[in-house]
Amino acid sequence: MGQEAGGFRFRDYLKLDKRRLRKIFQDRALHRFRVRAADSFHSALQDIQNKYSGDASRIWAGNPSSAAIIRRFLEFNGVGPKIATMATNILLRDFKVKIRDYSSIDISTDRQVKKFFVRRGLLRKDASNEELTYLARELHPEYPGVFDFIAWTQGRAFRADEVAT
Repeated sequence: MGQEAGGFRFRDYLKLDKRRLRKIFQDRALHRFRVRAADSFHSALQDIQNKYSGDASRIWAGNPSSAAIIRRFLEFNGVGPKIATMATNILLRDFKVKIRDYSSIDISTDRQVKKFFVRRGLLRKDASNEELTYLARELHPEYPGVFDFIAWTQGRAFRADEVAT
């Protein structure tokens, strides 16, 4: 997407208007809900510019609590609890961002994650998303989201096996 924006810097993306972003998202098939994703991306760029002076790292600067980071992500158009907690989890896991605590980082209520817990006998097949969330909180109260990536990865691996059964 950097080519279409004229570079990979924040200011390059900031120059793109909604119409151009929609075309990029459509042409590159960047999301299954292309128009909505492009509009959310555009809105996020504006928010980062206006609320964080063009520096997204200010969202997690100063050793904030996990709840503060998640709440800040929730302020972005199109971001719900699943995306907010996944983004926070990625900051910790992949970018080694230091924060005060992990207790508000819930597991993602994704079908692959749920499949993992069902296949392991920890969750009933018709359990609600809330049950999945509270199971993860019960298993690891200090950091319920710790299971997210491994459960999602393993849940996807069950796909081929489930077709055979």
